[in-house]
Amino acid sequence: MAVAEARTPRRRHGSMALADLLLREASAERADAAGGERPGVAAGQAARARKGEDYALLKQGCERHPGASFSAFAMFDGHNGAAAAVYAKERLLANVLGCVPAHLTRDEWLAALPRALVAGFVKTDKDFQTRAHSSGTTVTLVIIDGSVVTAASVGDSRCVLEAEGSIYYLSADHRFDASGEEVGRVTECGGEVGRLNIVGGAEIGPLRCWPGGLCLSRSIGDQDVGEFIIPVPFVKQIKLSSAGGRLIISSDGVWDALTAEMAFSCARGLPPEAAADQIVKEAVDAKGLRDDTTCIVIDIIPPEKPKSTIHSRKKARNGFSLLKNIFIRKRTSDTLSRADTERTSEPDLVEEVFEDGCPSLLRWYVPFLHCVDGSILVHTQLYGEPKAS
Repeated sequence: MAVAEARTPRRRHGSMALADLLLREASAERADAAGGERPGVAAGQAARARKGEDYALLKQGCERHPGASFSAFAMFDGHNGAAAAVYAKERLLANVLGCVPAHLTRDEWLAALPRALVAGFVKTDKDFQTRAHSSGTTVTLVIIDGSVVTAASVGDSRCVLEAEGSIYYLSADHRFDASGEEVGRVTECGGEVGRLNIVGGAEIGPLRCWPGGLCLSRSIGDQDVGEFIIPVPFVKQIKLSSAGGRLIISSDGVWDALTAEMAFSCARGLPPEAAADQIVKEAVDAKGLRDDTTCIVIDIIPPEKPKSTIHSRKKARNGFSLLKNIFIRKRTSDTLSRADTERTSEPDLVEEVFEDGCPSLLRWYVPFLHCVDGSILVHTQLYGEPKAS
């Protein structure tokens, strides 16, 4: 007796079994809940040295804990020697991470990160002061987790984003010449801000804080210039759309020679390392090698887009729609220069997290950061039980 073959129902071309369809939809929902597939990150740097006081940090694939990764990039432009820049490069990121408990979810980590950056900058400065060095450094630190970019800066090493034809400043310029708010903060605290006087009473050069003569209002180090120069960073956190974007982080050797538009334009279409090299070349060609000139270029690449399509010359209908606020707590003032403020004047789309006035910041971070026997304790009010790093 012939055994009848089990017959498998034929599916029409392009059809899918219901179970497979449900499984795929469930997987898609889980991916959406987790933020979807993470964008890629590609980075490169270039530098031309004059004083040897610029340092750069490029770290990809950092792990908070297994399965939770991020990338970190930083620029350190030292002055009065390289000691502060070297120290900050070696210690700052660890100090920031030490302020964030390891058990946090990704959303909690991103919410905690801006405050941890402030605490990490302050701790790095306090620890360096014990070494009795007179050097100081600018710092611009950028942490990228998926499509979320968090930048913290003191000094004048700018971080600028280009996303589909629009430019956004993610850092503040803490030169006295660029910020009337910082001049006001220092003078209200008892400091003196003015230009260098020469014979006959004429004033020359940039605005400086006296004593010391530093032209920056915020930095790490600079023990010899008094308490008016503070390490509290300007912090901005944004979320990119699926279009991705390109970041440029550079020392003032670049920005004293090129506008942001010029920097992005001269390197458009080039991969990150070649782009950084071209930007440095353009800056040196424009003004000569008057200062250390260092540049980091970072591409945030959507998984579905090839690298060559990120930097399209096509203008977005409304570039600010690319960025949405992920951190609405309060609207605050910042220390951007007037030109920078005009470029980032959409408060409901890109929101600054911290008030940048010194008195309120001092009231804020003192109860947040407790150091006991060299360990950082995270305040219970912010994260639950205190946890020593």
